[in-house]
Amino acid sequence: MPTQTFQFPTFRTPLRQMAAAILGATTLLGASMAHAQVEIKLGHVGGPGSLFERSANEFARVANERLGTKGKVVVFGSSQLGGDSEMMQKLRLGTLELSIPSTIMSSNVPAFGMFEMPYLVKNREHMKKIETDVLRPTMFPMAEEKGFKILAVWENGFRHITSNVKPIVKPEDLKGMKLRVPPGVWRVKMFQAYGANPSPMALSEVFVALQTGVMDGQENPLTQIFSSKFQEVQKFMSMTGHVYTPAFLAAGSRKFNSLPADVREILEKAAQDVQPFVYRTAAQLDGELVDKIKAAGTQVNEADKNAFIAASKAVYEEFGKEVPGGADLVNKAVALGAAF
Repeated sequence: MPTQTFQFPTFRTPLRQMAAAILGATTLLGASMAHAQVEIKLGHVGGPGSLFERSANEFARVANERLGTKGKVVVFGSSQLGGDSEMMQKLRLGTLELSIPSTIMSSNVPAFGMFEMPYLVKNREHMKKIETDVLRPTMFPMAEEKGFKILAVWENGFRHITSNVKPIVKPEDLKGMKLRVPPGVWRVKMFQAYGANPSPMALSEVFVALQTGVMDGQENPLTQIFSSKFQEVQKFMSMTGHVYTPAFLAAGSRKFNSLPADVREILEKAAQDVQPFVYRTAAQLDGELVDKIKAAGTQVNEADKNAFIAASKAVYEEFGKEVPGGADLVNKAVALGAAF
């Protein structure tokens, strides 16, 4: 009987095929991931029609045109992602890419309390000078130290007081009034100096607080007053213009720095390019909304701004003493306004 030689079966060819298939799939997956669109969430507290909504939507439009397939900005307004305080925490933790803080900045970076000083900013041209000479060289780095990257300076606006008690002409008219203010220590101190009883509260809670009488009044820019429908639950609006609040398109430094360099560059440039739109839209709304609020039945009156300025001296002095470098910041900002 002839001797038979047993040969073990060879799996060389199937193994090679399997390895090639795995390599091909991995390459395709890697290519897919490399071109995956980065979602960039932008949260804000503004309601429909607000300046925040218009600013955020314009930024998303401009940024998304430039990002192409690299990423997409998705806007979440009306406090969908939380109030200002919650969103600032999310920025710091890296669970939210972008937000539009305003007054809340002073609770995170004390020097930003400068913008809580009554009648500090005269107009938008003055604000541009403050941005160039004070904010960018001095205060942006302070924000970075606290974990925030500011991409651009936008606007919340000139603030006015609404109430259900009476028109506010002079500070003494505020005595004892339960007044909602945004979270920020200096806004509280300012209205305490005027004799009011201020209470910090998230914007999303204010309408019901006014409607039910938990609060007698509140203070906000015209665009926030109208878009939040406060004219439906407030009898009086007093044109105090007591504070101009800038707004900031802000990111958490850690999360922002983790984005691809070209995406970061596009976002930052788009944010700055949108500023003229923000200022132009804000000025337009200033001219339109007083009439709309009057038409809703709210009585509008002018306030004695000189009386409010005189009553604000103690707030300036306290800020200068409590905040390191605060007096220098304020003095520089005030000096920049001499030309306006």
